[in-house]
Amino acid sequence: MSGSAEVIVEFAGVSKKFHEGTRREALAIDNVSFQVPNRPDHGEFVAILGPSGCGKSTVLRMIAGLRPHFPPTSGEIRVMGKPVSGPGADRGMVFQDYTSFDNRTVEDNIAFGLECQGVPARERRERAREWIRKVGLDVDRDAHKYPHQLSGGMRQRVAIARTLILKPRIILMDEPFGALDPSIRLNMQDLLIGLWRDLEATVFFVTHSVEEAVYLGDRIYIMSPSPGRLLKEISVPPPDRPAREMQREPEFNQTVFEIRDLIERLEAQA
Repeated sequence: MSGSAEVIVEFAGVSKKFHEGTRREALAIDNVSFQVPNRPDHGEFVAILGPSGCGKSTVLRMIAGLRPHFPPTSGEIRVMGKPVSGPGADRGMVFQDYTSFDNRTVEDNIAFGLECQGVPARERRERAREWIRKVGLDVDRDAHKYPHQLSGGMRQRVAIARTLILKPRIILMDEPFGALDPSIRLNMQDLLIGLWRDLEATVFFVTHSVEEAVYLGDRIYIMSPSPGRLLKEISVPPPDRPAREMQREPEFNQTVFEIRDLIERLEAQA
C-alpha cells in the first residue's frame, strides 16, 4: 500500500537532525517507518507514547509540515499518498498550551480559520456558535468572553473547536490535556471521542499518560529514548464507555501496567 491513498499517513525511513553540521547537531528521530490506513467511515486514533525527549512531538510537527521540525533530514512523509510539502488545511493541530488570540472573543477565536478562508460573517458566526455548543460551552454565557475570562479547560475547548470547525482530515494533538485537573481531563477525553467519531477523522495524539493512550487509542506507538525509533505498535480496544468506567476494569488496567512497565524500562535506559 506504500504511497497509496489507502494510507492516510506514511513515514518511510524518516530521520530528523537539528542543527545539522554544527556542534549542536542532535538526532531527534531515527529511521521511523509506519503506515496508518485511511478509514473514511471511521477514522483511526493513534496514541504516541515514549520517554521524554524521544521525538513524539517531532513526529506530529513533521506530519503538520511545521518548521523547524519539517522537512525531514532523510526519508519521506506522505499524506493521502502525496509527499508533504508544508502545512495544509487537511491537517489541524491542537497544542498543550491554550493557544488563543487574547483580543478576540470565544466566538471570534473559533471562527478565525473560517475568516481566513473568506467565509461570510453570518455563516462564520452560526458555525462558531454550533461548535461552542459541541465542545460543551454555553453560547449565551461564553460566546463573548475573552480568553483571560476562561478556565484552562474552557480555553482548551475553544482551541479544539477552532481546529475541528475546519473539518481537517487529520487531527494532530500534542498533549492537549496535560495541564488539566484529573477530573476535567477525563471529561475532555470523553468529549474528544464523541467529536472524533462525528468527524470520522484520523487522530495522532501525543501524551505522557498511559491511561489516556489506552483509553483513547485504536493503536499505540511506543518510541525509544532519544533518538526516537518506533519500538512497538499495540492494538487496543476502542472506547465504548466513559473513561471513568473503562479505567476501573481489570483488563484495562492490565494493559496499562504492561505498557507502563515498558516505558519505565525505557526511561531507565535513557
